[in-house]
Amino acid sequence: MSRRDQIKMTDDEIGSYLKNSRTIILVSNGKNGFPHPMPMWYAVDDQNVVYMTTFRKSQKINNLKKDPRVALLVESGDVYQELKSVLIYTEVELIDDVEATRDILFNISVQRGDLQADAGEKIREGMMNTASKRIGMKFTPDKIVTWDHSKLGGVY
Repeated sequence: MSRRDQIKMTDDEIGSYLKNSRTIILVSNGKNGFPHPMPMWYAVDDQNVVYMTTFRKSQKINNLKKDPRVALLVESGDVYQELKSVLIYTEVELIDDVEATRDILFNISVQRGDLQADAGEKIREGMMNTASKRIGMKFTPDKIVTWDHSKLGGVY
């Protein structure tokens, strides 16, 4: 068995890792051909589809309208034997609907632990003003690459 196969995460491990992490790095193709990495809060569903929002006039949206291809990275670990990452290659689907964007904002707050899933409609209505200035983004994975060095059991 190759070391690559040893450190690969299972689908369940990927889902758990994404749901329990707080920040993802969104790498779009920026001005002048340089990568444009940005830390983002996000929510993820049971199929590892990632959702985010950002301001409609942001540089990210300008980049994504020109080129929808992105890489998404969640990583952790302070020493080699703890390194763990999920890298997703995909294209963005922009969601230009205020209620859907509000729902994404709500789900991000729930996943982060800022709100309970059963928070009332009043909370959701209060998010509409913010949502109207934002746009939703949906990222359905085309390819996922993972590594979890803790699976090596201290042997490197």
